[in-house]
Amino acid sequence: MAKIKKKIRTIKVDADRCNGCRMCEVICSAYHSEPKWSSNNPARSRIQIIRHPLKDIWLPVFAGEYTPAECMGRDKYTIDGKEYEECAFCRASCPARDRFKEPDSGLPLKCDMCEGEDGPLCVEWCLNDVLTYEEREEEVEEELEQQQLDIGLESLVDKYGLDKIKETIARMSIKD
Repeated sequence: MAKIKKKIRTIKVDADRCNGCRMCEVICSAYHSEPKWSSNNPARSRIQIIRHPLKDIWLPVFAGEYTPAECMGRDKYTIDGKEYEECAFCRASCPARDRFKEPDSGLPLKCDMCEGEDGPLCVEWCLNDVLTYEEREEEVEEELEQQQLDIGLESLVDKYGLDKIKETIARMSIKD
């Protein structure tokens, strides 16, 4: 197992500063429309505001991984006198709710940190500095699964032949 440095990109949320303007949803949905900037539908946004205006609750949540099964988490939490359901903090697109699903196809959405831009646009356009972009490097252990290695090597052998692969590895070994 080798240790590699991996860039970790996160968005920190200060929910106490959020007033529910939903500008983050608007900019995200416009950026991810096809073609880019052509429409605005907050249901397509990879960030959504969990809102309960009468209780003054505004909680930005980002789309995470898809999960094919519904979880059992139905607990409730009270934070600063405000009550939240456990699902409110969940970033997953799951069968139990419609959040973070493409409205037309039903396919799951996931935050991509506005890939190709200097940083997430929701952070840039946030009016109250609720969202903060953070980037750091962490050393993590990377383990290549044997099955993936086998598939990769088989495809190289199919494309170039076993003898050519052996020659290349021998040449690479000499350089080290």
